[in-house]
Amino acid sequence: MLRLSRAALALRTRTLRPQLRPVVAVSRFSQLAHVKVPPTLTNEPVKEFNATQQKDWDLLRASITKYSDDVLDIPLVINGERIYKRSSKTQVNPAKHSHVLANVAQATPEDVEAAIKASGAAKAKWASMPWTDRAAIFLKAADLISTKYRYDMLAATMLGQGKNVYQAEIDSVAELADFFRFNVKYAEELYSQQPIESSPGVWNRAEYRPLEGFVYAVTPFNFTAIAGNLVGAPALMGNTVVWKPSDTAVLSNYLLLTILEEAGLPAGVVNFVPGNPVEVTDVVTGHKDFSSLHFTGSTKVFKSLYGRIAGNLANDVYRDYPRIVGETGGKNFHLVHESAAVDHAVLSTLRGAFEFQGQKCSATSRVYVPQSMWPEFKQKLSSAMQSITVGNTTDPDLLNNFMGPVIHEQSFEKLLSVLEQAKNDPELTIVQGGNTDKSVGFYVQPTLIEASSPDHEFFSTEFFGPILTAYAYPDAEFASIMEKIDTASQYGLTGSIFARDRTAVRLAEEKLRYSAGNFYINDKSTGAVVGQQWFGGGRMSGTNDKAGSGNILTRFVSIRSVKENFYELTDYKYPSNYN
Repeated sequence: MLRLSRAALALRTRTLRPQLRPVVAVSRFSQLAHVKVPPTLTNEPVKEFNATQQKDWDLLRASITKYSDDVLDIPLVINGERIYKRSSKTQVNPAKHSHVLANVAQATPEDVEAAIKASGAAKAKWASMPWTDRAAIFLKAADLISTKYRYDMLAATMLGQGKNVYQAEIDSVAELADFFRFNVKYAEELYSQQPIESSPGVWNRAEYRPLEGFVYAVTPFNFTAIAGNLVGAPALMGNTVVWKPSDTAVLSNYLLLTILEEAGLPAGVVNFVPGNPVEVTDVVTGHKDFSSLHFTGSTKVFKSLYGRIAGNLANDVYRDYPRIVGETGGKNFHLVHESAAVDHAVLSTLRGAFEFQGQKCSATSRVYVPQSMWPEFKQKLSSAMQSITVGNTTDPDLLNNFMGPVIHEQSFEKLLSVLEQAKNDPELTIVQGGNTDKSVGFYVQPTLIEASSPDHEFFSTEFFGPILTAYAYPDAEFASIMEKIDTASQYGLTGSIFARDRTAVRLAEEKLRYSAGNFYINDKSTGAVVGQQWFGGGRMSGTNDKAGSGNILTRFVSIRSVKENFYELTDYKYPSNYN
């Protein structure tokens, strides 16, 4: 065996070091050819739909008419094939429940198995596609959403999910386009993260592989954009997806799928399987190739899925440990300090509690106000609530209604029960609202309830509707009321402090550190913007993986570290062995 002296080894090292400055690794999962992402990416502008924008109103009315005049047959989509089933379920307009929007095919267990098989068959080609090509599909989809299909997306979301035009514009156009565009930016940044400069004679690099199996996306009714991100984020990173949409959002979700297909999404990458959630989930979570759950929905369902997956792990069902990414409920708070600007706190609370009928996981559902301010706060909030217009947001003559219906009869009946309890509970007083009407649509009046105790269950139970519970705390107990806020609920999603006193702001920020994954200062508890406020909560509000940030993408890749050696050994000994 040839032996090199220490001097020769040192000389060889010095001679070759300058040559070993390799560029970042390029592989099929980490290609750095630049996508045409603007150097400074900005959020999609939100159209205001004010009185002067007549063309926007006319185009919106035309799209609403298009989706209102005919009942759409929505199929399963497996490996790109449309499958229309005799077994179907209707989606109705919650503002007018006699109005059927769509007949939706229902997947059988055999259909779900076929969707999983299609995901597997499409995986190799999709994962091997240069990531720039995958990115181009989502960038094109974002442009289609914000241009060609803007008014169709608005109409489908308004009709099917009960949103007013402004809430739909924020959700189904601006935020959805933002998710697709910003995810491309974040993916580019992630792929560029590589090991530090290699040692002499060695090249180290990271390969960002998609997960080995498929991703199961379970999407909610309340945000079309969330549905798009739950499907789009893993798909962008090279994964294939089995998509179970909410029964009450299938219209907008199916339209979104057709847009992705028009943008170039290959068959089998996303398989669309509306159906019985228990039946679909049983098949998916029992499959060995199940690699990830991407979920937004109720806390109860998420806990159940988490437990089922853990049980299957114990029984060696899976090839690897499935990634579990979830965002669930919230019991979100506004804390008002005596130094707060009253009018601003009132209007922020109204928006936070009653936009989209409180059907946001981040909606304000509890507010704490100092006793000295409470009479003024209560009067101003009650007065403003009385001016809220509630009705069919898709009626051509009532498109400017502020509030629409709650999503379905089950939600209506739950909220009705809550209001009946409030009327008969001596610790609760209905200050404003409390009425309901389901004769035409599922309407619940915005309601303010005052509680005599901060320990009442109304401060811990999520209602997911336009019901706000208030407590007037003694001014001197500002610090101690934060202990109640922190411990009252199992959730930790969003919360706000309203104060001009910076000492009060600092105290709240410290004492409520784990009470909210998104903490707002002098702003409402809702309205996170992609790229600006990364969204997600801890405790029982979810896994806090921050949608709207690059962090979420890391959950859908499995990194392989690759080390390549350029030198051949001539001896097994190290320099120290020659002493």
